[in-house]
Amino acid sequence: MIDHVDPFIGTEATDVPDRDGVAAAWWWPKPQIGNTHPGATHPFGMVSALAHSGAYPTGYGVYDISTEGRPPALFDRLGASGFTHFHQSGTGAIRKYYGYQRVTPMLGPLDDLGRRWSLRDESASPGHYAATLDSGIRAELTVGPRGAVHRYTFPACDDARIVIDPSFGGLEIMHGRTVPTSARLAVVDPSTAWSEVVMEGVPLASWMMLDAPTSWRTMLWYDRRMMVGGSRLEFESIRHTTIRPFGIVFRGPTRAGQSIELHLGFSLRGTEQARATLLAARDAASDFDQTRRSTRQAWRDELGTIRVDGGSGERRTMFATARYHSSIKPCFASDESPFWPQRGPFVFDISTMWDIYKTQLPLLALTAPTRAAELANALLTICEMEGNLPIGYRMARGADRFARQGSALAHTFFSDLADLGVSGIDWDWALVQMHHDLRRGHGEDLLERGTTEPITHLLDLSAGYHSTARVARHVGDDRLADQFDTMASWWPRAFDPASGLLADSTFYEGSRANYSFRLMPDMDGRIRLAGGERRMLDLLDRFFGVDAPPVKQLGLDPTPEAVAAGYALGRFEGLNNEPDMEAPWSYHYLGRTDRTTEIVHAAREQMFGIGRGGLPGNDDSGGLSAWYVWASLGLFPVAGQSTVLLTPPAFERVEIQTGDRPLEIATSGFVEPDRDAPPLHITGVEVDGRRIDRHWLSMRELVRADRLVLHLGAEPMRGGRPPSFTSSRPAPSTPSRS
Repeated sequence: MIDHVDPFIGTEATDVPDRDGVAAAWWWPKPQIGNTHPGATHPFGMVSALAHSGAYPTGYGVYDISTEGRPPALFDRLGASGFTHFHQSGTGAIRKYYGYQRVTPMLGPLDDLGRRWSLRDESASPGHYAATLDSGIRAELTVGPRGAVHRYTFPACDDARIVIDPSFGGLEIMHGRTVPTSARLAVVDPSTAWSEVVMEGVPLASWMMLDAPTSWRTMLWYDRRMMVGGSRLEFESIRHTTIRPFGIVFRGPTRAGQSIELHLGFSLRGTEQARATLLAARDAASDFDQTRRSTRQAWRDELGTIRVDGGSGERRTMFATARYHSSIKPCFASDESPFWPQRGPFVFDISTMWDIYKTQLPLLALTAPTRAAELANALLTICEMEGNLPIGYRMARGADRFARQGSALAHTFFSDLADLGVSGIDWDWALVQMHHDLRRGHGEDLLERGTTEPITHLLDLSAGYHSTARVARHVGDDRLADQFDTMASWWPRAFDPASGLLADSTFYEGSRANYSFRLMPDMDGRIRLAGGERRMLDLLDRFFGVDAPPVKQLGLDPTPEAVAAGYALGRFEGLNNEPDMEAPWSYHYLGRTDRTTEIVHAAREQMFGIGRGGLPGNDDSGGLSAWYVWASLGLFPVAGQSTVLLTPPAFERVEIQTGDRPLEIATSGFVEPDRDAPPLHITGVEVDGRRIDRHWLSMRELVRADRLVLHLGAEPMRGGRPPSFTSSRPAPSTPSRS
């Protein structure tokens, strides 16, 4: 699968074929770009390495900041002022942080530092990025879990240079620069140096070693001038108004075609830990090629947890790239927390739970339960140290935890891990932290007033209480679980029975309709609240634009009136945003799996493509890509409910390594999906040779199975509907409703 990954997918404005049918009725509010980057990454690694232009939001490419419509251009050509480290992946609201420790290979004077060189002959694959600057220097980048290796191939030059700028960070957009508040850097010997800068409250340390001829030397520079004879610089206090750039330069002669390697180790806990990181990395892989091979193998192992048979080359490219994008973030960095003294699990770039809790986290739990447990323990440590289970968490000091987006979203992750029996988590401790989190922020409002504003947080908190009740029963505390069930049952207060939709409120990046069709634990109650099955079906059909005319998408610089008119449609956002990612599967609870199949088929086949414009919206740390992975497998997890809903897969056969055992998903009657042809439907389901008359499995059933067979044909099977949890007590294995 690794050979099918294209890291350039999602790096440019959306460019997928024109939609038709029901997909043409969906309205896209957010920027029409994936906001991904093609830089070198390691699976869930701490470091990325990337050609840096300063464009929004990763530092790669040509685009300016945008919040709606098609993104405007910031630059007229693809270029780079150097190569930076630490970047977001697919997010849509990162304005300045990251893009640290710029490395710039140069042939001219330091006065040229900051110039953007044009890029040509770009190539990228998992763990590797390469491009040629118009200076004639060929740049190659690879990374390990906590470090990077750069290889620069120079033309003939009497005084070639590799310039390190630890004072650099952020983007070229307005107010996008990041300035360190203090810094230390030093030359150790002719080929070794280190730096430590405090960026947004985080001490970022780097230890660097150059593999070059003895004729090369190392110097410090300040304000674009060499410091002859100096071996150390220190700035106790730096301000935006007084800063002058500073850094380290490696310099020496090169012959045409000569390659020079720079090795960097990073740490958030000081230069000695950065040095230890680098030395350990060099013991494991002494040069660029060995590091690249090691990282490629790590990606091969990660991507190999899911194998597919069949499918066109384009489909395999889209699927493999989606798997790749879903495994870049969060950044796992055990023993690296800069915020508290204890050693132990630490994870950053959770950007954000709102983006990933429905799709990416269940995928992690399915394919890598040990890593999922490490993430869970890191979240619990954050809660213990800082007071909340985070909605978002980045490598920066500050109170910004994305609280506007949602509440109690991590609780669904803990509930699913408990249901799966994942080991390595102290569940009593987890229950305490989950309970504490529910009593803070919007949770405090709920307990005091019985409701919240925005009203969407009431839905989050109700689901959070449901998830916490499941964990309470997991540890044997039924009395506490019953208390949580009471709070979980408050969700109807959020709805207006007259409309069947949410009550009037403010809605984060969506309309009331986008939040009205989430998969609540008590879907039977949700359907009754809407006025019954017929009315719920009408509401869903209106939301998805069934039989509606095509809509016009936002273009460049849309007017406020155009944005308001789009939201007024109350329409499915077509995977351009997160709030309604799970909404297509609402039809399952009405016994209309045929409609689910039609919607999922249209989204999967018409909203994604190959090429740099192949994503319909921000990939959001892999949340969107994980949706595509699940839809291609014919599965969808209902977060916090340990339920997996079934639809026809995009591949004839799939093998998933679920922890320590393989699961085969086979089909009969499979035909390659075609956007211009009606989709096939599930006509029968077998689990390990046993026929079941339902379009869903529990997650535990799925991971314990050896073989799932989906029979496909023109008419959908009639069968049991997914469970509806009026409490957190387990639903019967065969639903009573049919």
